[in-house]
Formats: sequence, C-alpha cells, structure tokens
Amino acid sequence: MRTANEIRQQFIDFFCKQHQHRFVPSSSVVPHDDPTLLFANAGMNQFKPIFLGFEKRDYVRAANTQKCIRAGGKHNDLEDVGKDTYHHTFFEMLGNWSFGDYFKQEAITWAWDLLTNVWGLDAARLHVTVFEGDAENNVPEDKEAADIWRAVGVPNDHIHLGNKKDNFWEMGDTGPCGPCTEVHIDLTPDCKGGHLVNAGTPEVIEIWNNVFIQFNRNEDKSLTPLPAKHVDTGMGFERICAVLQGKTSNYDSDVFTPLFSAIQELTKVAPYGGDLKDRVDTAYRVIADHIRTLTFALNDGAVIGNDGRNYVLKRILRRASRYGRQALNTTGPFLHNLVGVVVEQLGGTFPELKRNPEKVREQIYDEETSFLRTLDRGLKLYSHLSERTKATGSTTIDGADAFKLHDTYGIYIDITQQMAEEDGLKVDEEGFKQELKDAQERDRAGKKKFHTAAVKGDLPPTDDAPKYLPEVLQATVLGWVIGNEVHRTGELQAGDAAALLLDRTNFYAEQGGQAGDTGIIRTEDDCEFEVQDTQRLGDTILHHGILVSGKLAVGTSVSAMQATFRRIDIMCNHTATHLMNLALRQVLGNHVEQKGSLVDEDKTRFDFSHEKPLTQRELRQVEHKVNEMIRRDLAVNAVTLPLAEASKITGVRAVFGEKYPDPVRVVMIGPETPEQARYDDSIEFCGGTHIPRTGHIGYFKLASQEGVSKGVRRVTAVTGRVAAQDLATLTNTMEDLTSKFQCKLEELPTRLEALQQEFEQLQKLFLKNSLQELQRVADQLFESAVSIGASKVIVGEVPPADIEVMRGQVDRLRQKAESCIIILGWKNPDQSAGFVVGVSKDLNQAGLKSNDLMKPVSAIADGKGGGPPHLATGAGKNGAALPAALAKGTELATEFLKKKG
Repeated sequence: MRTANEIRQQFIDFFCKQHQHRFVPSSSVVPHDDPTLLFANAGMNQFKPIFLGFEKRDYVRAANTQKCIRAGGKHNDLEDVGKDTYHHTFFEMLGNWSFGDYFKQEAITWAWDLLTNVWGLDAARLHVTVFEGDAENNVPEDKEAADIWRAVGVPNDHIHLGNKKDNFWEMGDTGPCGPCTEVHIDLTPDCKGGHLVNAGTPEVIEIWNNVFIQFNRNEDKSLTPLPAKHVDTGMGFERICAVLQGKTSNYDSDVFTPLFSAIQELTKVAPYGGDLKDRVDTAYRVIADHIRTLTFALNDGAVIGNDGRNYVLKRILRRASRYGRQALNTTGPFLHNLVGVVVEQLGGTFPELKRNPEKVREQIYDEETSFLRTLDRGLKLYSHLSERTKATGSTTIDGADAFKLHDTYGIYIDITQQMAEEDGLKVDEEGFKQELKDAQERDRAGKKKFHTAAVKGDLPPTDDAPKYLPEVLQATVLGWVIGNEVHRTGELQAGDAAALLLDRTNFYAEQGGQAGDTGIIRTEDDCEFEVQDTQRLGDTILHHGILVSGKLAVGTSVSAMQATFRRIDIMCNHTATHLMNLALRQVLGNHVEQKGSLVDEDKTRFDFSHEKPLTQRELRQVEHKVNEMIRRDLAVNAVTLPLAEASKITGVRAVFGEKYPDPVRVVMIGPETPEQARYDDSIEFCGGTHIPRTGHIGYFKLASQEGVSKGVRRVTAVTGRVAAQDLATLTNTMEDLTSKFQCKLEELPTRLEALQQEFEQLQKLFLKNSLQELQRVADQLFESAVSIGASKVIVGEVPPADIEVMRGQVDRLRQKAESCIIILGWKNPDQSAGFVVGVSKDLNQAGLKSNDLMKPVSAIADGKGGGPPHLATGAGKNGAALPAALAKGTELATEFLKKKG
C-alpha cells in the first residue's frame, strides 16, 4: 500500500520528470498580497497574476502541492467538518498548470494516464463531468472535452453534463475562471453509482478537477476573455490517499492516523472508530482537521483575533476546544500539544513549519486558556437552556439566549448550533442576529454593558468593608434588580440576568477609575451566579451577571468568590499606576497632577497635566524608575485616618477636585507607617485594591501616549501577564524582521533606515511624476475651458493628489485666467471623491462665493465642504457620482456668469 508521502511524490514526479513541469513550492496559506481572499483556497492562487496577464515567468508549466484552507468566503467547508468523511478546512491540493502552453488535450490525457496506468485505478469506476454551457454568459457546452474523454476510452454513459455550480470554477467573486471537467470515482459495491455523480455522497466523490482558465469574472459579474488560455488542475490530496489506500474515509488514511494516535494518547479515550454518528469519533475528526488549519495559518503569519481571517481562526480553535471538553473529557488546554505532531508529519514537505513551532504553540495555548475560563459555565448554561426549551415543548433555542452564550461566554453561534443539533434542537438564528445588531448599536452609542439608573424600590445598603480581602465570603441574598426594578421576593431561574443584592460583599464596585470585580456567587447545592461586573449605587453594591445554574431565592446563604487572577491583574495595574504617578513627577516635574485614570485587568490608563508629548528619552526614564521600584519589592501598606490628619502626611497626593471620605484610606508604597513617609515615596489617597508588594507586578511597560485636551496627556501601560505577552510579540516581530533582512538585531535600525531613505526617494519621484500629470491635466482643462464674457469656466476631473497640491493648482489656474470659476474633482483610491472650488476676486466682488458652488456640488457625491470666499475644499463618500457633481458645478457656474452678464 502506498503511503501518503509516496502518493504526493509520485504525482509531482509524474508531471515534473515525465512532462517537464517546474516544481513551484506552495505559497503561504495566508495571502498577504491578495485582499480578495481570506486564505489560499486553491493551488492557482499564487499564479493569479500570470492568468490575468500581469506577470510572466521563466516557465510555462508548473506542478506542486498547495496548502489550502476553505473556512470562509466563497469556499467554506467549516460546517461540514466532522460530519462526513471527506470535508476539511485545511487540505493539500495537488496541481499541475499550463500558462498559455498546453490545453484540454494534454490535461485530460495525462490525468487519465496517471489515474489508470501509474496508480492503477479501475477505469470502470471512473466517471467524468463536462460543462453543460451557460447561455447567460454566452459560454457553450464543452463538447471538446467530452470528445477527448471518449478518445482516451471513457464510455458515453460515464460522461455527464454538469451545471455552473459544479462545472464552472471560480476562485472568488472576481478573478480568473472557466469551465472545468471533473473525475469522480464510484465506490459503490456493485459499481453502479453513475447516477450519484455530483450528488454529494461519499460513495461517488470527485477526485480531480481540470479547470480551463479562459475568462476573468468582473465586478459586474460579466466575463472577459483572458489574453491566453490556461490549465489549472486540482486534486484533493487527502481524498486520493484514501482511494489509493483502499479506505472509504479520508480520515482512515495515514494522513490522519498519527494525529488520532496523539489525541488518543492525550485524552485516554477509546481509539478512533470511524463512526459518523458517534460524538467521540466526530471530535477526533474535528480536532485533527482544526489543529492542521491552526498550525499552518499561524505559522504563515495569521493571528487569532476578532476580525476577518483572525476571527475565523478563533472560531476554529473554540470549536475544537469545545469538542475536546465535551466529547473527550479534556480538563485543560490540550490543542497546543498536537502542533508537534503536525510539524513532524508535514515538516518535510513544508519545511517552513519548522521555523518557529513554539510561537504557534504559545498562540494556541493562550487562546484556548482564555476560552476555557468561561467554557464550562457556558456549557452549563447551555444545558439549562436546552432542558428549558424541551420542557416547553419547543424545538428552538431562543435567539436572545444564544446571544448570551456568544457575548458572555465566547460560545459562538456555530458552536451553539452544533450542540443544539446534537440535542435534536435548532437555534433562532434571526433572533440571534437581531440581538447581535442591537448590541452593536449599543456599543456604537458608547453605552456601558451594564447600566442601572432610576431604580424603582428601596435598595438595601451593602457592607463592602471585606472588599480588600481575598478570602471567600459568606453572605445572604437580599434580592436583585431586573429592568431597574428592585425585587425582594421570588426566585431567579437559570439564564436570568440580574443585579444581585447581598447583605455584605467582598467584591470591589467600580470606583475611582478601577474596574469592578467579576467572579462567582454560589450556594451549597451548586446553584451558580456569575458576576460579570460590580457597580455601586449609593450605599448599595450591585453584582451584575447571569444565573448559570439552579434556582436562587431571597434569603439564600451564598459564598462570594472574586475572579482571583483577574483581581490580581487589576491590583498589579493599580499599584503600578501609583508608581507611574510618582515617576512622571520625578521625570517631568512637580507640575504633573493626576487628571483621571482607568485601571482594569489589561492595562492602566493615566491622564495628567503636561503641555507637550513625552520624548522617547522621557518615556524610557519613566519605565526605568517604575521597574526599579518593582525590583526593590517595596511593601504596599494602607491605613485609614481622619482626613485632616491624613492630609498632613509628608508627600501625600490627592486628585484635585476629588471629594474624599472622612476618614480616608491612604496607600503608601515603601513606608510602613505615615511617620516614615518621605517626599520621594508614593503616598496617595486611594480606595482601590493593591498588591502587598511591588515585586508582584513583575514588569512595567508603557504602551502608548496621546493628547486628551489642551495641557492634558494620556499614557497607557501594561504590567505582568499582558506586559509579558507584549514582549513576546515584540520579540517575535524582531525575529521575523531580522530573518527577512538577514541581519543581526543590532543591525536592524541601519537596515530600516536605509529602506526608509529608499522609500522617501521613490516617494519624491512618484510625487514629482504625479504633480507633472496633475499639471498636464489642469492645463488641458484650462485650454478647453468655456468662456462666458470675460470669465472662464474651468471644470473637470483631475488625478488625485494632496489637498495642498490641489489648492496650488487652483491658484496657478486663477493667475492664468484672471477672471474665472474653477471646479476640480477627483476620485480617491477608496472610491470617495474630493473637490476644490476657486473663484477669482472680481467674481467674489460680483457676489459669488466658493461655498455657493461647493455645497451643492459635494452634496451630489454624498459629501460636504467649505472655505473662504475665494477657495473651498470638500469631500464626498460616493466617487461614482463625480461626473454628475462636476456637471452640476458647470451648470451653476454658467448660470451665474450669464446672469451677471
């Protein structure tokens, strides 16, 4: 039996050694230079410029195996992975290409030769499809391909016509495309499956697609013939391996068995059994597929994030992690442990995998760790939602509930839909989309996630004195607030969102710039309320969150537990804020006064009085002083004193205009008692939470600075965990840059400076050429201008340029014409429009102002503008309306001059 590696090599050797193709290594699976694609989804992606006639190379035939991901955009197999035997998000595409060289005759003949003679497939089991034609785009039926198949020995009843969906291949919404002919293999026992061709069944599946690239699909969906005809073939590597190894499933081949063995060893579940209905076997397939996708995408430069391809990777990771947790009983992050298996198995074919596998592992570990913090609670809430849905006799989970899972626990809608399908349910997808839309609108309006105001009913006071203590606290439920109304009786049900009221709490409510605590409030019988934010309203502390499981009644005794790691991160950042306040005064001067701050688990943001941006030297000094105090591991002590007495402590700082309680809490970093305080110590009035010693912060890094208002600057900094992540990202970036520039780290500034100088020279040349072209067009408009009386109307479209350059052109034309109306418009690269209007002095005196023309002209392009009477500038969103806008300008200018006489 041939191994996967042997099959891959035989394909490459067949075309490269027997038919003079050039082996061209796979391109990156992340198409950094092609914004039309999320991922490389076919072997032809890297050859797109050749097909379009933009580029020529020193070869006209090529062959390779291409890394592909189909998990978004036009080609998306994500939802099918795990459910069947042959869909994957990541796969290899074996391919051979002709760039204006051979065409249908050779492509079809060689395909048949490789399949039947080299690999020995039974010709009686092979069926082919050809394009039936498309009258709308004037593309005829592909009789030529059918005749060639007959010539190599395919009988008529094994040649089938295919429609545009199956037999007209397109890379994306636009780009090279053309009719194709596919080879399908009949795996039915009696070899009578011809009627199942293109039926989407694993019994008769496509194994090879020969695309005849002849057209370019334009944005208006029309087809334009390409300068030359090309061949683009693609064979699913995983499928052909299964066929040649006598397997009925891609997942049974040795492409996947090493990963399955690793998964089984990690999880200790039963070995893979290949059952399409079994959840454990489905998990094997999903995890093995998804770790390949993550490994290749992250290795090729993608990241896990919240938009575009980055969000697709986040979804993929979370799908795999959920299967591991629910089906394979994993208890912690495990996906990162599989990266090494992928690298070992495929690093020989794709040596770039060996470049930095540790970096890939770290990204996967960090993201899965973050997801697992909320996954179990989300799964518990889903379980209650599922049970509640079934109890009501419904088969549809409410869209609002699905959105809670998505927004609060990071369980994306596709995961909820999978779990619902496993339970025989579905999700109200339209309801979910509406909830998502409403949330986005709230975010755009700048509203907080939780907001309580004008509460109806009496709020009981809360004893929050224990908020500085890390211990679990015993408390009693006094009620809750829902919809700004106080409830002091009744019961909360699983899934209910409310602001819980307790007689006492150890949760810190948002105050003084410090974010409120999150955590868990739990009963002895495992009823669990997740606190997502804590806020203060008068003397009452409101614990905003969701009841994840059980029922919660007024009067119930509960245990309140803060989210420990999050609170520690906040404490580190708050203590670092005090150190930074001191360091800023030491570096910049005693005029520095705190103007505001925001401290949460990710950062500290600090506003202060200072007239100008900090220099790089000043930023480094601040960092150095803060980190020096961290290394000294200074004690952090807090005392509560009468306000008058506290105000006398040496060096004490307070926020100007802030109203402090009496007595007031004083946080001292270094001194153990107020008597030991010195002017160069950090001593501040503060009601926030802090770590016991500065050494716990670990490391401090300034991340950014910006102006807030006149005389007020803002700096943002990170510490500990986030600082370490930022340093790791910075280190990886430096390593990537030194690798690309092939230089040492200390040589990098020189290399970048040289590149910058080269860029500036090219930019000057470009601007010079652009200015020359702009002047040429402007002069043409001047020469063709219409004269009305003694005045010229100079209107037209010009090449885009900087607005100051455009003003210069108007001044130049105005000097040439003396009496004139000038309206220039241009279309920007983002398809917006720009305008500049000039009116000569004599016409200003006659009553015409530039705004009289600018406003109606720019309005046609969905824009606006303005300026002094002699010169106005404007912009519009709709560049397509530029001709109409300029026509309106000509009309108005002509009308004014004719009235003027």
